[in-house]
Amino acid sequence: MLKRPKKQFKYLLISRKMPIFAVKNMAEMTHKAGFVNIVGNPNVGKSTLMNQLVGERISIATFKAQTTRHRIMGIVNTPDMQIVFSDTPGVLKPNYKLQESMLAFSESALQDADVLLYVTDVVENPEKNMDFLEKVQKMTIPVILLINKIDEIGRGCGGTEVRGFGGTEVRGFGGTEVRGCEGTKVRECKNTSASDKSRTPVPPHPRTPQQLLADIVEKWHALLPNAEILPISAKNKFGVDVLLRRIQELLPESPAFFDKDQLTDKPARFFVSEIIREKILLYYDKEIPYSVEVVVERFKEDERKIVINAVIYVERDSQKGIVIGHQGVALKKVSTEARKTLEKFFDKHIFLEIFVKVDKDWRSSKKELDNFGYNPE
Repeated sequence: MLKRPKKQFKYLLISRKMPIFAVKNMAEMTHKAGFVNIVGNPNVGKSTLMNQLVGERISIATFKAQTTRHRIMGIVNTPDMQIVFSDTPGVLKPNYKLQESMLAFSESALQDADVLLYVTDVVENPEKNMDFLEKVQKMTIPVILLINKIDEIGRGCGGTEVRGFGGTEVRGFGGTEVRGCEGTKVRECKNTSASDKSRTPVPPHPRTPQQLLADIVEKWHALLPNAEILPISAKNKFGVDVLLRRIQELLPESPAFFDKDQLTDKPARFFVSEIIREKILLYYDKEIPYSVEVVVERFKEDERKIVINAVIYVERDSQKGIVIGHQGVALKKVSTEARKTLEKFFDKHIFLEIFVKVDKDWRSSKKELDNFGYNPE
């Protein structure tokens, strides 16, 4: 499991010989700990929010939907608190077994949360995936609805720039008034594409950003009347500090669940495969990014370097040729960019070798999915 380097750890370090349960008695203070699970539809900014909350790059984040496939934990520690965040795949109606596993990861997050963060954005249709939303409606734990990407509200295909969210108030967030993103650039929408039926067309000028945001809040309040609502911009870190303070207020008293220097529940190999897959998402189009799986076959680390052998699995021979590219140029680009990111992530020299193999129809094979770690149980 990845842990924070001790030289970067700002808070109290607990001896390995001392039980975690001794923290509360040792410090003679109330210790809070709990699981805060992040759910929502695809491409609303869940992974970006997760990374901002944890303060580390735990989840890969791209502009493409279905980037996250697993449930990934990121842990925030202070001397008197431990928040265990979980990023989850976007909720969708599954078309094959891989997506069934992804949906199971999302639904499992409803079962063990102390606080639930339901993330949406300013253009999403609130009634999309109502089956999942109905399960959220029945939850008795605290639910915080996060309206993300408020810096993009009213933005369409182009137009004039309008400054300011100042003066927009959202009440009921733990008794706190939350004001909008003053000084943020907002583009007025002149026309909106209707090609995505899951998105709600945004009315054009002269509706102001404040009015648009108020309408969105009202629609969501009708669907989740017991949820606290907070407009945020995860990308710009707007509202993240307010959210963290509210989470801390809602956490139950509990000893820590993990060591105080632990950053995540995932091993280093997992992040290698995710970073390689991120580059595939960025550099390939159509079905390729959704038809690949990355497996790390060798991970040998010493004080100065890490030697990694990885395999990219595809479903078809034709996909293999596309991933490799003419004279291997495409694969070389993925390898080079992944190595650069891995060196920053591990702060060591990386020697990376990537192979491409065909595993026919692996996305629809329960056996292969279990081998690749897609069993949510």
